[in-house]
Amino acid sequence: MKSRGDNNYHSDDNLSIVISGSAAVGKTTLAEELAKEFNFTVYNGGDILKNIARERGYQVTDKDWWDTPEAIKFMEERKNDTSFDVAVDKMLLKIVGRGRAVITSYTLPWLTRNPMTFWLSASQTSRSERMARRDNISVQEALDVIRIRDEENKVIYKKIYGSEFGKNLEVFDFVLNTELFTLKSLIDICKEIVKRTRVV
Repeated sequence: MKSRGDNNYHSDDNLSIVISGSAAVGKTTLAEELAKEFNFTVYNGGDILKNIARERGYQVTDKDWWDTPEAIKFMEERKNDTSFDVAVDKMLLKIVGRGRAVITSYTLPWLTRNPMTFWLSASQTSRSERMARRDNISVQEALDVIRIRDEENKVIYKKIYGSEFGKNLEVFDFVLNTELFTLKSLIDICKEIVKRTRVV
């Protein structure tokens, strides 16, 4: 298991960044901004999972697909077949090894020592407000989705890896409460962290 202090950031070519945290905490937004700043490529674990769903015949539409009945059906199948998530993690581990990637992933920080890792935290209330603005739904609808996703993630990753998602944060290099910052401040802070930490 990874612990803080294990990292060895050799150079920009070797560096990958992994951003983790619960649903609707801002992982994708931060990943896209860091990738833009450092000319890295963004990889989203959820997008790879969507591709698996497509391969199994599900009608995957836009980025709000996870809230659709079709996605809920896929999630039921996913809960009974851990090979989906294992396949995603194997793909992401290969991507990490290639370097110059910013990856959003629920599990990767617990599986490899190599990348620079960020954990983003926020309350369910804060995340539901963010999801409501993003997806143009009510805060209560968003809160219901958040609660379901949080519980499902705990069940799925406990079943696969034997640990409760989000409990052990010692594997992370940087832990940030997104409720304490504006979005711009959060992005600026993370950019500065990467600049000061990487070896050029």
